[in-house]
Amino acid sequence: MLQARKNRLWKLIIILSLSAGGILLILFSLNSKLDLFYTPSEMLEANIKSGYRIKLGGMVRNGSIKREGTVITFQVTDFKKDVPVTFDGVTPDLFKEDSGVVILGYFINGMFEAEEIFAKHDENYMPPELSIEEGKQ
Repeated sequence: MLQARKNRLWKLIIILSLSAGGILLILFSLNSKLDLFYTPSEMLEANIKSGYRIKLGGMVRNGSIKREGTVITFQVTDFKKDVPVTFDGVTPDLFKEDSGVVILGYFINGMFEAEEIFAKHDENYMPPELSIEEGKQ
């Protein structure tokens, strides 16, 4: 084999190896940052490992919010099953009973321990200035 062909073959092997290594690093990074989304019914049926971070989504059950200092406990429901949630911190302004919520955290010993709460709102947003002007007419 000619020296030029050997050099091209080695360059091709090095480029393919580096590309494969880069793809593996990207996939590993994405997999470690992946948080699966569950409803309460799906989560209770899925047998999730303790210490596995997930997102839980549903509605905050009416009358379930209890505050003790900065610790908040409440129930998240999908109207089939409920999951008790505990959170230590400041909740978003839109967090209230009978509203949608997505919670990031861990399901440990029958209690969902939240790291972060994302309150959801409906898609029918109306700026406050516009709704005040409509009320005047």
